[in-house]
Amino acid sequence: MPVFKLCLKIIQKNLPAISIYVVIFLVISTLITVSNVNQQTKGFNQTKAKIAFLAEESTPLVEGFKKELSRTAQLVELPDEKEKLQDALFFRDVTYILRIPAGFTESFLKGDGLQLQKTVVPGSVENAYVDLTVNQYWRLAALYAKNNSGITQQDTAQRVEQDMAVDTTVKLSNPEGKKDISQSFSVYYFNFLAYTLTSVLILGVSAIMIVFTNKDLSRRNFCSPLRTGSINLQFYLANLVFTGATWLLMTGACFIFDPKDSFTPNMIYLLLNSLVFTLCIASASFLIGNLVKSRNAISAIANVAALGPAFISGVFVPQEFIAGPVLRLASFTPTYWYVQANSKIGSLTDFSWSSLTPVFNNILITAGFAVAFFAISMVVAKRNRLRA
Repeated sequence: MPVFKLCLKIIQKNLPAISIYVVIFLVISTLITVSNVNQQTKGFNQTKAKIAFLAEESTPLVEGFKKELSRTAQLVELPDEKEKLQDALFFRDVTYILRIPAGFTESFLKGDGLQLQKTVVPGSVENAYVDLTVNQYWRLAALYAKNNSGITQQDTAQRVEQDMAVDTTVKLSNPEGKKDISQSFSVYYFNFLAYTLTSVLILGVSAIMIVFTNKDLSRRNFCSPLRTGSINLQFYLANLVFTGATWLLMTGACFIFDPKDSFTPNMIYLLLNSLVFTLCIASASFLIGNLVKSRNAISAIANVAALGPAFISGVFVPQEFIAGPVLRLASFTPTYWYVQANSKIGSLTDFSWSSLTPVFNNILITAGFAVAFFAISMVVAKRNRLRA
């Protein structure tokens, strides 16, 4: 198999340069992946806002309100001085200042218009929980006062406290113990794999193509006793061996870095998706190798072809944070559908056909890109042979 051996010699000659790219891309991908992985939170933990509670009166309802507020917020003692309160807000020592004016309880029970006074830091999400507690407490108090004539403030405060002490337990339904790995290392790694694979395959496959598209070598091949079919078969086999070795090396690293999530049903579909994407990029590399005639242009094309789709398709930034027009542009690249399939695979806990259908649709679109690239490369290769 002289052609096959020749291809391996070409790869071997370019192996030092390719190995440098492989190592650098693996290190960069791993570092970026590790830095972006967030631990998945199980359940819900409420963030407590820091509150300065200033009461100009002390009544059973106000004291009950302060006690209830301490359950959902962190009360911070501050002097009732305007300058110090403003400094506390500026330096985020507190994010919420709540003042109960004198006469508020009596006015509240009579239905008059005296209101609580609050000063907040704009945009503080945790302050929403404080507002919920404030509204809930005084609405319940108003309900008891309105519908129970003669009820004392002590009784009203006790009943409101009992009502607000009732909590609802929320359980995530996962009867078979299936795991959502959408925020795991594996999903991030396979997303960054798109950038790595694209760069390495274009560099490797194009190095072989540059040699075989040389006019002098093509003419010598036509004059050789080997049949054209045999030459093409050995040529494609060598490229498949290089492509397969690259895919195994890249995906195998994930099993080393993240063994915990590497043996889940999701991993099977992540591997399938990456394999189809690898074949797609190999086809694109064939096309690039048939079009480009200069070795110096290969590196530039590899960087553009890898970085461009990676930036707009969700490799570096999740797709939900990318603008709609950019995503519509990215949908014309296989990287977009590859990343979208990874996201859906990572969130799978049910592996029924209906759940897997969106994943297979994305994989089939990626496969369609592979067929299109390969078909175009065959047309270009035939044109080059006729010109030779």
